[in-house]
Amino acid sequence: QAQFVESGGNLVQAGGSLKLSCKAQRMITSTFNSAIMGWYRQAPGKQRELVATITGGRDANYAESVKGRFTMSRDSARKTVYLQMNSLKPEDTAVYYCNRYNGELSWGQGTQVTVSS
Repeated sequence: QAQFVESGGNLVQAGGSLKLSCKAQRMITSTFNSAIMGWYRQAPGKQRELVATITGGRDANYAESVKGRFTMSRDSARKTVYLQMNSLKPEDTAVYYCNRYNGELSWGQGTQVTVSS
């Protein structure tokens, strides 16, 4: 059973919105609640990059490239993190993953986001 299961990716036109979900299915709730969780993305031919992080206290930080457009949130009861993506651009096209920022675990399959111009 994978550590993380990401979903919600799709093909969308530039300017559109998507909401991604990632369930930390193997984490116990207390571990999830104390974890700083991160969303990452990897575009074709590029290295994986950090997009956003959120603490257990729900303080979020964002990469400059997505600041003001993306919002990360978390639901402790569901052990799930979300990434609301608005005003999408073609350069946001990538496979999106989540993981624990403070102590990386095995990666999930990710979810594909494709933004057409």
